[in-house]
Amino acid sequence: MRRSLALTLGEPAGIGPELTLLAWKRRDALALPPFYVVADTDFLAGLAHRLQLAVPMAAVSPAEAASVFARALPVVDLGLPVTAAPGRPDATSGPAAIASIRAAVADVLAQRALAVVTNPVAKTVLYRSGFAEPGHTEYLAKLTEETTGVPVQAVMMLWSPDLAVVPVTIHLPLREVPDRLTIDLIVNTARISARGLRDRFGIGRPRLAVAGLNPHAGEAGALGGEDSSIVAPAVAQLRAEGIEARGPIAADTLFHRAARATYDAALCMYHDQALIPIKTLAFDHAVNVTLGLPFVRTSPDHGTAFDIAGSGRADPSSLAAALRLAGRLAAVGRAP
Repeated sequence: MRRSLALTLGEPAGIGPELTLLAWKRRDALALPPFYVVADTDFLAGLAHRLQLAVPMAAVSPAEAASVFARALPVVDLGLPVTAAPGRPDATSGPAAIASIRAAVADVLAQRALAVVTNPVAKTVLYRSGFAEPGHTEYLAKLTEETTGVPVQAVMMLWSPDLAVVPVTIHLPLREVPDRLTIDLIVNTARISARGLRDRFGIGRPRLAVAGLNPHAGEAGALGGEDSSIVAPAVAQLRAEGIEARGPIAADTLFHRAARATYDAALCMYHDQALIPIKTLAFDHAVNVTLGLPFVRTSPDHGTAFDIAGSGRADPSSLAAALRLAGRLAAVGRAP
């Protein structure tokens, strides 16, 4: 049996469903591996009609998806009706998005799917449906633990051919970052990142650049003590373990072209320190990769874009990059 990628529906009122239709329609030009989407077929058919996209669909099981991919978009039934209109989430949005993620993860853990690719979700919509995790990454870790009984630390890497970044703290208010940053958190994040770069990306000896938390990496304590008391000891421990890590490095000198050539991934201390540079350099083709899970998960590096949903202006480039990268990483065959 040839396994396919499991693609989630994402937020139904966002651009994810539209991108799914466009990606399948341009599958040959975009060189996409076979995938199926966990969705409500009637909802997708209605959206295709609205957008005047000729996309035939086939209701399939995961095992059948690859055999029909060339002639129809394979759809694994979600089991829930979806009624949201583009740009207007409704009461079906959150339950549908959550159920699609759960089904895709169940498929990959049962080896019915090759990897998971997730369309963008709207966290505020999910929260209204009882979603308790800060985001996708944390929810995937929870689902994995529920199924396997093994706790995991999921690490978010944003990857592009130009730059790969890993935020050590993710969905936190900025004022909470210094209190949540610890030597152990940096070390564990770096270990998972190095292992993922080695086992998934095939980099024999990954090089990690570790950003400082404060301006100028603390300026020897003049601009904050966390870099000398937390970041530097974490880097020293990593080097003692044989991981090639450097830091703390001032973040304002870490992302220019010459600096990027000296490392394989940059570990950043907070969300925007990581995401601003990669979205500046690679907004249309950056991919969110979750490391630390027993399966491959990727996602486009953009949001739901409610303002253009249903307009026909959505660009499938980032979703296509996520699908291609998921196929590439899953082919390596070892979990990061």
